[in-house]
Amino acid sequence: MSIEDYQKAGKVAAEVREDARKRYHVGETLLQICEHVEGMIREKGAEPAFPCNVSLNEIAAHYTAEPNDQTVVKDGDLLKIDIGAHVNGYIADTAVTVCYNPRYDSLVNATELALQEAVKIVKARVKASDIGKVVENITSKMGFKPIHNLSGHSLAQYTIHAGRSIPNIWTIGTFSLLPDEAYAIEPFLTTKDGSGVVHNGKVKNIFAIATRKRTGDKEADAFLDDIWKRFKTLPFALRWVLKDHDEKKARNLIEFLLNKKLVRAYPILVEGNGKFVAQAEHTLIPTESGAMIVTL
Repeated sequence: MSIEDYQKAGKVAAEVREDARKRYHVGETLLQICEHVEGMIREKGAEPAFPCNVSLNEIAAHYTAEPNDQTVVKDGDLLKIDIGAHVNGYIADTAVTVCYNPRYDSLVNATELALQEAVKIVKARVKASDIGKVVENITSKMGFKPIHNLSGHSLAQYTIHAGRSIPNIWTIGTFSLLPDEAYAIEPFLTTKDGSGVVHNGKVKNIFAIATRKRTGDKEADAFLDDIWKRFKTLPFALRWVLKDHDEKKARNLIEFLLNKKLVRAYPILVEGNGKFVAQAEHTLIPTESGAMIVTL
């Protein structure tokens, strides 16, 4: 584990997040936002760890811009911008919700507060369920609902979800956080009349290599090799591969690899009752006395 690389990635991710927080996005397309965020990560000396997520309103996560995406942020929208930067595969994952609807300001504030309070209790050997309890308590106190089936997660080199989940509710039988391991804590909150769960939506536009087997198809194997060379097991977007591939051909190759189960797709996650969702997120490394928050 390289703490130095986590810190470098964290500094970049935090600077890009704060830029995204301050910018006025109404009138911008989701494609413009993604390209700005990803370009800024590269300019600052890191690489995007996954396609910038730009999830509007009831979409909680996993939407990234399509090539030529003309979806525009409107007045009244709630926009989650989820940002990942990596240095040598060591990932900093952070998110901000930008609100253009005064009705949801308190939802965004509650989400930020839940994250702040959860981070305060983190140190080595704290139980993940205790972090979930803090998030759930703050959320209900402020009149909102946590999304039960979305959670934070452990991180490892070139692996965003490294097998451990940090819930946003109190649960039985979770693990204890280890020193010198990286974790992302990310509360997702919705309104009182939300279902508090998300479902898979129809759109799937974020992908990652699941396994590297030969298919026997020369073109598909070369495409898979190219993806591996550029992204390893990190997620990628269709628009990231279009410099070298025609869009229709790239779509067909991805579809072929999905059918062979060599590539996986991440469907968008939609709030069960169609209610608005807010998100906040930090990456941190527990220590004996507290936590090093790399995305502050």
